[in-house]
Amino acid sequence: MKNRTILAIALAVTAALQSRASDSIPPSGFRSAPQWHIGAELSPAWVPGTNEFLKGNNPEGKRISPTLSGGVRAGFRFNPTSREGLLYRGLYQGIGVEVNSFFAGSLLGTPVSAYVYQGAPIAHISPNLWLGYEWQFGAAFGWKHFDSEKADRNAAVSTSVTAHIGIGLKLHYTLSDRIDLSVGIGANHYSNGNTSWPNAGVNSIGATVGISYALSPTPAEQPRDAALEREADRHGMFYDIMVFGAWRKRVVTVGDPAEPTLCPGRFGILGLQFAPMYRLNRWVAVGPALDMQWDESGGLSPYWVDGTRDEYMKFRRPPFGKQLNIGLSAHAELTMPIFTVNCGMGYDIINPKGDKRFYQSLTLKTFVTRHLYLNVGYRLGSFKDPQNLMVGVGVRL
Repeated sequence: MKNRTILAIALAVTAALQSRASDSIPPSGFRSAPQWHIGAELSPAWVPGTNEFLKGNNPEGKRISPTLSGGVRAGFRFNPTSREGLLYRGLYQGIGVEVNSFFAGSLLGTPVSAYVYQGAPIAHISPNLWLGYEWQFGAAFGWKHFDSEKADRNAAVSTSVTAHIGIGLKLHYTLSDRIDLSVGIGANHYSNGNTSWPNAGVNSIGATVGISYALSPTPAEQPRDAALEREADRHGMFYDIMVFGAWRKRVVTVGDPAEPTLCPGRFGILGLQFAPMYRLNRWVAVGPALDMQWDESGGLSPYWVDGTRDEYMKFRRPPFGKQLNIGLSAHAELTMPIFTVNCGMGYDIINPKGDKRFYQSLTLKTFVTRHLYLNVGYRLGSFKDPQNLMVGVGVRL
């Protein structure tokens, strides 16, 4: 069930590439033919030893350090004569597939990632050379993962499917109107979002080398339209209302002497977020949010049924208010056509006993209409403790 859910999320985000532009930008980007491109990338990287399994505490006693990934991708740029092409010059987005080798197939497998990506220039160094950013979000399939029936001690991955999150900086060189070369640095994170346990995850840091070929070159960039840019950069308020859900695993501290114990089964999450946001310009918006989240596994320790253990562990049902988080958070958004990336930090005024009050979130909003978006995100406690996924739908008013 969990694999089908994660796959459905990835497919939904990918399908949204065919949607129209979001926020204050009218959906004019596909009325003019976009520039479609295909490409390939190779990424040698290093795996930090963030858990004992990667450091060598595994059946082969092997330190997992190098990784190499290679893949293909396809995407588009908006036509330079379109509204989006004029306002978001050089913006590109698409879908990609890559194969990841950790040179330890018997320990981690050889996962295949499917993801969406988006990138844009940060600075132009010369007419043909520019520095840009790129993010990726998707799912990685085919991990050799933790198996409770075997003594493999795999603390890194506990599901065959994980999320794939990537970020990087790239130097692009335009060789011709069809060929673009790139080289850069990037980091990737693979995790199941605490939907299963153990969930230490796998990270990589390394280089990227790529080539892109334009199947349908478009006209050269048009002169800037000052009036259009002033309109797009006009300050103003908008309001996001989002509902989300997920499932998670939970470790509780019970017994005498008290010790951490993994609860059997999975627990539901249901949340609501209201965020009044202030638009600084066409790219950036900031604002506060009211976060409310009910966690079926929150505050369980005081309700443990004395003497129950392992798969027979039982709890009395806590009152609703004992499993409720209510917090205030501050957010910043990178707002682009189709996609918005949101980062937040907050503090719970009310939360279940034992939970971290200081929390962080990273979410991707994919607009399927001008006002309706899909949300896929992740919430952490104190920058290091996995809490839960945030999979939902929102409305922008």
